[in-house]
Amino acid sequence: MLNKTKKRTRATFQDQERRSPWLWVPSLSFADGLPLVTIMTLSVILYKQLGLSNAEITFYTSWLYLPWILKPVWSPLINVVKTKRWWIVLTEVLLGAAFGGVAFTIPTSFWLQGSLFFFWVIAFAGASHCISADGFYMLGLNTHQQATFMGIRSLFDRLATIFAQGVLVMIAGNLQVVFRNSISYSWSLTFFGVTGLFLLLWLWHNCVLPHPKEDAKRPFVNFKTIGDEFTHTFRTIWVALMFIIFFRMPEGLMEKVSALFLIDSGHNGGLGLSPQEYGLVQGTVGIIGVSLGGILGGILAGKDGLKRWIWPMALAFFLPQMVYLLLSYTLSSSLWMISLCVFVEQFGYGFGLTAYTLYLIYYSRGEYKTSHYALGSAIMSLSMMLPGLVSGALQDMMGYRHFFTLSLVFSLLTLLVVGRLKIDKKFGKAEQEQEQDQEKEHGKEQEA
Repeated sequence: MLNKTKKRTRATFQDQERRSPWLWVPSLSFADGLPLVTIMTLSVILYKQLGLSNAEITFYTSWLYLPWILKPVWSPLINVVKTKRWWIVLTEVLLGAAFGGVAFTIPTSFWLQGSLFFFWVIAFAGASHCISADGFYMLGLNTHQQATFMGIRSLFDRLATIFAQGVLVMIAGNLQVVFRNSISYSWSLTFFGVTGLFLLLWLWHNCVLPHPKEDAKRPFVNFKTIGDEFTHTFRTIWVALMFIIFFRMPEGLMEKVSALFLIDSGHNGGLGLSPQEYGLVQGTVGIIGVSLGGILGGILAGKDGLKRWIWPMALAFFLPQMVYLLLSYTLSSSLWMISLCVFVEQFGYGFGLTAYTLYLIYYSRGEYKTSHYALGSAIMSLSMMLPGLVSGALQDMMGYRHFFTLSLVFSLLTLLVVGRLKIDKKFGKAEQEQEQDQEKEHGKEQEA
């Protein structure tokens, strides 16, 4: 009887190991991206419609980056207590409950205090989900799969962005028409829908996530074990600090202001899109652009390696700043032209972000990969939070045109740090590609 039980257990684990990453990588990437984009972008649209000023919106919502900055503080705990899979399932339940809290408080008289409280809960639960999911990718996928699926991860992460600032905004806008411009009631129903979505994701991941052999409980976890994890994590903080900080800093300036620019009225220098138009542009055209950019970046990096494509990807990261600067001068009223511009900037973003994410994986290799990745992504969050805190005030002071010019100048820092990176030319390539490169090098040596 005992032998039969062992055989069943072994067969179950073998079946889980054979599960295709397509079953869980897309949905996990979507669940990982949705909390951040909800509190950083969807909350901006919500508070704008509820009457807060640009400076108030950017100040309140930028502070919500803090849990992602503090990820290294509790990432060692996640790394040694329970398993990454256990943390993923737990945080998705917490996220569902927190989204329900936001939905409940929006129609109340204390809507600002209540919604901000639950947004903070979403932020901490989302950051914990991010730590465990990033570690789970590195445990459940080999090096080539990580490069190949990087485009898929970027795609579904951006799909979460498009879903939040596109589909959900459109739903909220249409509900406002149905309920006679009741802004609070329409947004409350929208967030209740997100609650149901996260409960479905929790059920799905509880069934399909594999059990990697490395994702196991550590025996005899005590304060010394956790302390050693902290020490080793922070000892390597300066390895790629400059790249991690400066690569996405221009995005930190642009993230909220670009959304406000699209919906702000014409006399304020914006394009004046309605919630339905904003959702259509981001949710249809944007999704095509970021999908193509992310998938293409993952395919090329998986074929030729990260080192071969990091410069084209870094240059592609300039496109959002250039596009919005162009729109601020033309102030086009053509939905077709605005959609084309959003397609271009989303394509550049998806293509360029592949380099950044792959470099974080490259930097995080080793025994403490989960903590190192959490540290790198936390520094990145800080580089986006600090510019975001002042972005609204800068835009109010400078106007949209000069603000986008400043963001473009900041983008030059990206090129300075990329030129100093040292990357193994084999990283990201398939084993077959590496063998072919070795054969070519061996043939050249024999000819010499």
